[in-house]
Amino acid sequence: MDLYEYQAKELFGRHGIPVPAGRVAATPAEARAIAAELNTPVVIKAQVKTGGRGKAGGIRTAAGPVTAEIEADRVIGMDIKGHIAHSVLVEAATVPFEEYYAAFLVDRAEGGFLAMVSGQGGMEIEELAATDPDALVRLPIDPVTGVDADTARLLAAKAGLPEQAPEVLERLWRVLVAEDALLVEVNPLICTTDQRIVALDGKVTLDGNAAFRHSWAYAEDAAGLEAQARAKGLNYVKLDGNVGVIGNGAGLVMSTLDVVAGAGAAPANFLDIGGGASAKVMADGLEIILADPDVRSVLVNVFGGITACDAVANGIVTALGLLGERGLGRPIVVRLDGNNAEVGRRILSDARHPAVRQVSTMDGAAETAARLAAGA
Repeated sequence: MDLYEYQAKELFGRHGIPVPAGRVAATPAEARAIAAELNTPVVIKAQVKTGGRGKAGGIRTAAGPVTAEIEADRVIGMDIKGHIAHSVLVEAATVPFEEYYAAFLVDRAEGGFLAMVSGQGGMEIEELAATDPDALVRLPIDPVTGVDADTARLLAAKAGLPEQAPEVLERLWRVLVAEDALLVEVNPLICTTDQRIVALDGKVTLDGNAAFRHSWAYAEDAAGLEAQARAKGLNYVKLDGNVGVIGNGAGLVMSTLDVVAGAGAAPANFLDIGGGASAKVMADGLEIILADPDVRSVLVNVFGGITACDAVANGIVTALGLLGERGLGRPIVVRLDGNNAEVGRRILSDARHPAVRQVSTMDGAAETAARLAAGA
């Protein structure tokens, strides 16, 4: 369960990690009132569970209450990668002297925990790891001993963090353990001009399987494409590309994402419709995919097994009929293989839907979808 930034910072505050003063506002008028209470320049930050807020214009500064209201009005309702900002965090503007990165996470590959700390914060960690891997300190953490004072000092020293940082690193580890989190990340963790260590941002992912041990009051998103898909019983994850992907089975969908990437495009999502690819399931899946403004083409990749390809094809035809004009805007590339594949292909051919292109191989379908997404 991913938390909003303000929720992560509430957790940080409970564990003694310094954060800027601030509160959440659901309206521009509330943002103005909070800015007046803080009586200092503020930052207006879109509360969405995705990255790239700054690049999208979802983080803005305001000199006072009036400009805070104006900026909040610009941010509230903003669509950031398919996530609508229904609220903003209004917090006191804090000037960093230096910026760092710190994270503790579950390392599934090694069956343990991993600490990642860097003296270079404020940039995407993937970019840092690619451009300057030596700047990112990685240290496996023993689940038994955890992060004690000595380990925290070692991490800080290796990453070039100041002497005030180890105590905050210890407390970040405490958040991970005490709250049954899978990820605790701060980017940037800053040293202010008056030498205070402050978590300027916060990202926390809680393990939903541990909810019975806690009194969490965090509700899942009521809006956004992922929430809409979840309400329809679909396994959907929003990604950053422009080729929508639908498949039956997580393994096939993951392989399809790789093939799309290999064709020179970027997948816009992960969407597994499972084994019951009925007309309703296909309609729901296509509706979610086509609701994403980033999608330029759709790739439906299905291997017929328990659910035969003719049933899938009938589902696609029925789904496009249910969607009407919404199914006409972007090309839909379909690859069917497996049980009753030939019958399924014939059903799609006979339907002659203008949006549908059939390709017999997964590589060919991915290349076609990538070309269409590029406008070729």
